[in-house]
Amino acid sequence: MNTKTSVIVVDDHAIFRMGVVQALALSDEITVVGEGSSALDAVRLAETLQPDVALIDISMPGGGIKAAADIHQLCPEVKVLMLTVSEEDDDILQALDAGVAGYVLKGVPAPELIEIVSMVKGGKSYIASNLGLRLFNVMREKSEPDAIASRLSGLTPKQRSTFELLANGYSNRQIAERLGVQVKTIKFHMSKLFEKIGVHNRVEAALLAHAYLNRKK
Repeated sequence: MNTKTSVIVVDDHAIFRMGVVQALALSDEITVVGEGSSALDAVRLAETLQPDVALIDISMPGGGIKAAADIHQLCPEVKVLMLTVSEEDDDILQALDAGVAGYVLKGVPAPELIEIVSMVKGGKSYIASNLGLRLFNVMREKSEPDAIASRLSGLTPKQRSTFELLANGYSNRQIAERLGVQVKTIKFHMSKLFEKIGVHNRVEAALLAHAYLNRKK
């Protein structure tokens, strides 16, 4: 029997937070297990409740990026989904560096938000399409095809297989199953892989792969 996706919602605007909770309630597959209004609330709820997804605001008291980084360190299995009005490149990149699994703009329709929560819970990453395209272009400008090819040429066969699976949205558990190793082994090799190809997280790795493939065409 499938269990529901557990979510905490943390935003200092009570009316907006209530709207998010009501939107998620439209899905029979999602249950909101906790609410808060600050970075401290976000970390406390994540540690106490161990939800599948932490949906947090970037500009709440204490800072959403700081909360995301703390949750990523203390509760690595909790997927952080940033919900914000900010479209600034610096905010997006800082959020990615903090380990968020998704970056969503406020105003997203309820059905789409539900789909994104499920996607992130399943181990995939998400960035609002217009932001993703812009970030993709930034990375493409900084990464000439020869330089990218040079980074990838240094990968071992297993690292290249891991990179390709990661770029296609597979979770650590799914990658481990396909490569016949333990999840903790994948986590260790993933950090080495990111370091070798010069990225900080899954989203940047996927964007790098798309940039390289696009430049080859």
